[in-house]
Amino acid sequence: ITSPVAFDILPLKLHSFSKSTPTGLDCVGCKRRISAPVITDGGLDKTALTDDVGSEEDLYEDFRSSTHRYGHPGGGGEQLAINELISDGSVVYAEALWDHVTMDDQELGFKAGDVIEVMDATNKEWWWGRILDSEGWFPASFVRLRVNQDEPMEDYPLKVEGGREEDSRRFGMGQTTKDQMRTNVINEIISTERDYIKHLKDICEGYIKQCRKRADMFTEEQLKTIFGNIEDIYRCQKKFVKALEKKFNKDHPHLSEVGSCFLEYQTEFQIYSEYCNNHPNACLELSRLAKVNKYVYFFEACRLLQKMIDISLDGFLLTPVQKICKYPLQLAELLKYTNPQHRDFKDVEAALNAMKNVARLINERKRRLENIDKIAQWQSSIEDWEGEDVLVRSSELIYSGELAKISHPQAKSQQRMFFLFDHQLVCCKKDLLRRDILYYKSRISMDDMEILDVEDGKDKDFNISVKNAFKLHCRDTEEVHLFCAKKPEQKQRWLKAFENERRQVQLDQETGFSITEVQKKQAMLNASKQHHAGKPKAVTRPYYEFLLRQKHPTLPSTLPQQQVFMLAEPKRKPSNFWQNISRLTPFRK
Repeated sequence: ITSPVAFDILPLKLHSFSKSTPTGLDCVGCKRRISAPVITDGGLDKTALTDDVGSEEDLYEDFRSSTHRYGHPGGGGEQLAINELISDGSVVYAEALWDHVTMDDQELGFKAGDVIEVMDATNKEWWWGRILDSEGWFPASFVRLRVNQDEPMEDYPLKVEGGREEDSRRFGMGQTTKDQMRTNVINEIISTERDYIKHLKDICEGYIKQCRKRADMFTEEQLKTIFGNIEDIYRCQKKFVKALEKKFNKDHPHLSEVGSCFLEYQTEFQIYSEYCNNHPNACLELSRLAKVNKYVYFFEACRLLQKMIDISLDGFLLTPVQKICKYPLQLAELLKYTNPQHRDFKDVEAALNAMKNVARLINERKRRLENIDKIAQWQSSIEDWEGEDVLVRSSELIYSGELAKISHPQAKSQQRMFFLFDHQLVCCKKDLLRRDILYYKSRISMDDMEILDVEDGKDKDFNISVKNAFKLHCRDTEEVHLFCAKKPEQKQRWLKAFENERRQVQLDQETGFSITEVQKKQAMLNASKQHHAGKPKAVTRPYYEFLLRQKHPTLPSTLPQQQVFMLAEPKRKPSNFWQNISRLTPFRK
């Protein structure tokens, strides 16, 4: 266990961050502490003494030489302890937090909730483990160590994650009745909420409050980037935990009716969407500040003043991302041990579905925001673009493909590439020689359009014979656009895509999804910079990659934890699959 005592040996050396979860912190798989190049193993770099660190360095020194002892589990010592246990012949178990799906025969696949025997934890990122007869590598941050390594495998689900030993004895963890198991889950929900509130308070008072005192170091815009709307989350969670405690039956915890609390706050929990979307920006900003001595000292001084455990700020800021995705896990476990006759059964069942939807909505919003950069890059690759940017009205590519467009008055047929976004259909023409280059031709607003299925045969409006055709009819102007697909199945895919476009627009209106002007401008600016950097105008690879990424997997509703954001997961091993595919690109027809 690392503590400020270690400073006596290595002056001003920052501790390395462990992936282990400290007791009382709902934080799993956090990133390692941001490393600062000015800190060396031998001590403080001499150049650091010339920096304008002011009182931060003095404060840091005061804590280094003081008698404060902030003991806590975690730190680099836990990984060492795991390996010592393994080398001594002890069996170490970990529980899977997320599914690990892999095609690599050297990796160990598992589902959330599986118990894994850890056989080697030497590497911080990847551990070696075993499930039944299967062995392989798996990401360390996809699991959490079992609270009590000595308990039998079949009794593990009964363990209260944040419970103390006296709680376990008092509530009789060895019992297997449904009421007892429900008691354990209720106690876990209450205890982790209290710990989470303490965690948010430490961030708001220990970091944000101190940062605002230093206007010479932080602008309000910087603080918004680093901390997002975590203060709003703190206020929301304080009200939520009070509501939970009112419903908590201290004498008979299994009789507690907490489902209604989640239903009451399901809408307010959507504020996590803004926080999760901003979190990658926070990590980038912290990485930048970590290269400057005075910020390294300042953040460490804030942590010590607040008597917070030895985790980096980016690790603390990851917790809300994971917290909102843990609610479906806890509610699923609570529903499992709630009798259908229990007064709380229907509310817990409804709460589980509600929190799954919240997690799904947050995940979808994050995906949509990531897509706007791709859309901006796509637009920058189109030649002769005219009019407003796509992002002014749209944020999602629904479908794309080649169609024959029939125009009045000569009923002339033209082959064009069409891109269906929410609210608009963009028409482009392929270059005659370089088929991977597209030219902008026109666009159609979908908000006033009616889609008409056209039977094969002679069309009365255009007085020509058509096959696999459909029309777009404008209700206001009576304008009609006729399109023909090459195959019947292509026509059906387009008709389905138009339905999906209207459904997406309606869903955005209901959920209040929108993209800020700042986000739109930043996406177009980034795309413009990439274009001017000398990237070719060819759209073949970006276009196909864009379409492939649109086919995001459907997440099983029974495993809400799979909706945890990629930023909360470790980087997987790189695959050479797409590298092999890219070699075939020049031969694409």
